[in-house]
Amino acid sequence: MKKIQKNPIYQQYCQDYLNYLNEQDQKSEQEKKKSPISINSFYLLSIIGKGSYAKVSLVRKKDDNQIYALKAIKKSLIEAKNQREHVIAERNILQQVDNQYIIKMKYAFQDKKKLFFALEFCPGGELYTLLSTKKHLNEQQQNLQNIIYKKIQKRTKFYAAQMVKALQYLHSRNIIYRDLKPENILIDKDGYIKLTDFGLSKMNVTDQQTATSLCGTPEYLAPEILNRQGHGKPADWWTLGNIIYEMITSLPPFYHSNRNILFKNIREMQPQPHERIQGNLKNLLTGLLEKNSNKRLGTIDGAKQIIDHPWFADLRWDLLEKRQIVPPFIPKLDSEIDIRYIDSEFKDLPLYSPTEENAYSVEQYTSIFLIQMFIY
Repeated sequence: MKKIQKNPIYQQYCQDYLNYLNEQDQKSEQEKKKSPISINSFYLLSIIGKGSYAKVSLVRKKDDNQIYALKAIKKSLIEAKNQREHVIAERNILQQVDNQYIIKMKYAFQDKKKLFFALEFCPGGELYTLLSTKKHLNEQQQNLQNIIYKKIQKRTKFYAAQMVKALQYLHSRNIIYRDLKPENILIDKDGYIKLTDFGLSKMNVTDQQTATSLCGTPEYLAPEILNRQGHGKPADWWTLGNIIYEMITSLPPFYHSNRNILFKNIREMQPQPHERIQGNLKNLLTGLLEKNSNKRLGTIDGAKQIIDHPWFADLRWDLLEKRQIVPPFIPKLDSEIDIRYIDSEFKDLPLYSPTEENAYSVEQYTSIFLIQMFIY
């Protein structure tokens, strides 16, 4: 067979072309890294949440197909409601925390009208929705009270333990959460929880320093917050007691539809007695719902006092940390964008179009009132 002669000119041409392609690939990667994040970086899929001044959308990032929950906050409402400090605090906290029980923020950016947080998406929805469903099931199965009671205790302990670990982490960094409630506790794809919404949280609160502002959700406010006595980390343990009580009984311990009576109950009354609250659980709640914050469980030795409490004696904290405890509820999902567990009231809200938002990247536009503090 005749040997084919290689043309050196052709070989050089091929090599030059390969070099050119490599250079283009490198430039493309560099441009991707340099390209600023904006609302136009995402496909908007559906609305999954809405608050007084923010909307949360399920989005897919265009370049890598990653799914996020995109929180959009209107600047006009931030100014009107004097929420600037809270928004900046939330962004700063989310930027610095790294804990498996706390929602993670991937990006923060802004355009002319809005601020955006791109957060990990938790398809299991809110603990609030799950509790509402479970309450309905309990009412349907009156004849199985003992079995149900044991299941409720086990479920409550699983979720409460994760809240303890999340608060322990925040307190170790001198952050008080101040808004622990079922609506702010999300369930991830594996059935474990994530705390979200740090708009009312406060940084740099040591054991010697206190906060003085009146903030939080009325049903869960600690007495010292209501009385403007100054509050700190013990206020979070009070709220934990409220959540545990609610998970067991379906209502917060001092609940009343009349706001004035509610606050009077928090200041003066003891929690409503309930047949499900006995023994070690009653002792735990008595300690957490102590009105004197100096005597409250968790004040002297932090989370350790709660972790070591007899009610948690049968919980394997080591397995919890390794996510090796089977959750009482694991979302059944068809895809990474399955939103069946998201509150149905949000699903019918209209999507806004990125092109209608006149979006600017962070590098192209800097808000006057947030200046460079917000850019991440």
